Amino acid sequence: MDFASKIRLIKDFPRPGINFRDITTLLQDGVAFKQAVDAVAELCQDLETDIIACPEARGFILGAPLAYTMGKGLVLLRKPGKLPGKTVTHSYQLEYGMDSLEVHEGAILPGQKVLLVDDVLATGGTIMAGVELIKKSGGQVAGIAFLIELMGLNAREKLSNFPVLTLLQLEA
Repeated sequence: MDFASKIRLIKDFPRPGINFRDITTLLQDGVAFKQAVDAVAELCQDLETDIIACPEARGFILGAPLAYTMGKGLVLLRKPGKLPGKTVTHSYQLEYGMDSLEVHEGAILPGQKVLLVDDVLATGGTIMAGVELIKKSGGQVAGIAFLIELMGLNAREKLSNFPVLTLLQLEA
């Protein structure tokens, strides 16, 4: 399937100069969405993983069905103030501002092999925050999977210590 044709490009969002890849058009097509999740699962089949972690909010969209398909548990990396228990936090720079992610203490167990999943790899800030949360929790990053990798932003270099798997590579 031509997944790229299912993804809408919105120029100058959320600010001028940013090209936003809108996956909602892919999600609206049930067949394409299922095939995309299945294709990412196939990309990840050789990774030894115990659990899947994904950042809020669009990471949940791919992470949850991927965890279900692969028969793995799911850990949600949330925005500050969304988790009721004790948390581990990491702040990071986005291409258009600052943000933070949190995970419940104990959600990732020491030594657990974690597959980190998000929708788009752009500058790598969000996913690096996820890597740091996994490390702070005692887990090991087994691999990192994306629906889309935006080329030309050099984020893959930041992740060179980990297997990085992407379904699509598109120009930024």
